[in-house]
Amino acid sequence: MVKWRDRRKSTNVEDRRGGAAAGGAGAGVAVMLLRVVLSRFGLRGLVFVALIGGGLYLMGVNPMGLFSGGAGGGQTAQPADDEASQFVRAVLADTEDVWGAIFAENGSRYPAPTLVLFSRQVNSACGYASAAAGPFYCPADRKAYLDTSFFTELSRRFGAPGDFAAAYVIAHEVGHHIQTVTGISTQVRAAQQRARGQAEANQYQVMMELQADCYAGVWANRAERMSDTLDDGDIEEGLRAAAAIGDDTLQRNAGRRVTPESFTHGSSAQRQRWFTIGLRTGDINQCDTFSASQL
Repeated sequence: MVKWRDRRKSTNVEDRRGGAAAGGAGAGVAVMLLRVVLSRFGLRGLVFVALIGGGLYLMGVNPMGLFSGGAGGGQTAQPADDEASQFVRAVLADTEDVWGAIFAENGSRYPAPTLVLFSRQVNSACGYASAAAGPFYCPADRKAYLDTSFFTELSRRFGAPGDFAAAYVIAHEVGHHIQTVTGISTQVRAAQQRARGQAEANQYQVMMELQADCYAGVWANRAERMSDTLDDGDIEEGLRAAAAIGDDTLQRNAGRRVTPESFTHGSSAQRQRWFTIGLRTGDINQCDTFSASQL
């Protein structure tokens, strides 16, 4: 089990769980309704809507909840200091310490990302997303997005339980942040634009995902050296998680034929291999998947 309970907790976590999904579907419906009112009834219509909304608010009802489908004014917000939040804050703080040190070694300052906790759906600068899409990183706002229910899914559906499996997921998304601030992400997107067909574009995406896995391994190596973060068995949890979400495993478990040309994250073996390279070396220079002779 990752030793996280007594660790520093990051302040770079934005908790959007509960409510109207922080500007998600509920806000979109509200904006649409206001546009209709304005076009049909003009400013007097908007004044009427404002008066109704104000009256509901004074009675303790959140008007936005009426658009998000929640009863009695929307969902009840979860506490910001529940165990899931504390775990995420501790792991994120650990990545801040590790990458802060690595950037300092190279004469620069690490611009830490924000991690957004959400439930079911969320709006980001990269667009609207549901929890079904899994955790993701948005380069446009430099934020990672996570529905903590994914940890349960990782354990029950993918057979990868344990704190370190969940920590690996966070470290992988932070890896995408590293790619963004170092310019790698921009270079990959440009290469994908020049790609000759979808299969080649997918290959660039696989290289980027495997590099993020390697960066997650670098974090684990440095975190253990800096603060004795890991316990016996943690690495096995990380390897199981990497294997569980490999493209070939996901396709096979879905009853589909395994088609490597459609891969976007890499096979289970590839994901385990690159995580292990980062873990074994602790050296970001060993994570150049784009120049590797073998993925």
